[in-house]
Amino acid sequence: MTNLQLIRPIAVMDIETTGLNKQEDRIVDICITKILPNGEKETLNSVINPTIPIPIDATKIHGINETDVQGKPTFKEFAPKIIDFIDNCDWCGFNLGFDLPLLESEFKRARINYSNEGKKIIDVMKIYHKLEPRTLSSAHLKYCGEAFENAHRANADVKATIKILESQLEKHADLPRDVSELHEFCKNPLWIDDDGKFSWLNGKAIINFGKHTGTTLEDMHKNELSYLQWMMNADFSSKVKDILKDAIQGKFPKPTEKKDSV
Repeated sequence: MTNLQLIRPIAVMDIETTGLNKQEDRIVDICITKILPNGEKETLNSVINPTIPIPIDATKIHGINETDVQGKPTFKEFAPKIIDFIDNCDWCGFNLGFDLPLLESEFKRARINYSNEGKKIIDVMKIYHKLEPRTLSSAHLKYCGEAFENAHRANADVKATIKILESQLEKHADLPRDVSELHEFCKNPLWIDDDGKFSWLNGKAIINFGKHTGTTLEDMHKNELSYLQWMMNADFSSKVKDILKDAIQGKFPKPTEKKDSV
């Protein structure tokens, strides 16, 4: 990783799961490659026993079935290795808006204290979508000049993500080389949470999806409190639910100067 300035290690992660519910589904395959400031790489990789059935539809995507996870560690058993491995690391991945909340849910189930607080997050998918919206496979073809073989296995996806990021930095001279600046590049300045469920409009927090798109949280508190309570039980990230808890109690986010207007 010669084009990215690293002050501390960056952990490039990919997971394969039993499904798409970030609160309830489980990890079946995880790979984390840690890139050190001196360029050296270390990898932590394991198939995980999810302790719940793996749906056939999920197996069709990543190829991991019930037989493959027999005798493999559960997430609770493997989690201490992850915590030690990512200590003092920033994050990198492709579509971390899915991977990180699901990882956080796994840590909570294992009763292990974990937080992304203080970690910079570089989402290669967000960089790519800002430059030209596509999938990981087409990103690999565009930036690496070859078809992506063995997609949807964590180890292969991590290697592809690293190659794409290296190529992005090489081909786009205007991309930041600093992790903090690239972290800011990956963010949507109008989003309040990383998933964009809430956004800023004229200095007020609004719903940014579904039938109430554009409605302020203040109005939702006054007129649609039941909808906010429904959201608390739906599949949303912990950040979204923290905002919801406050909104239900009549407390609303306040924008910073950068996000004060549209």
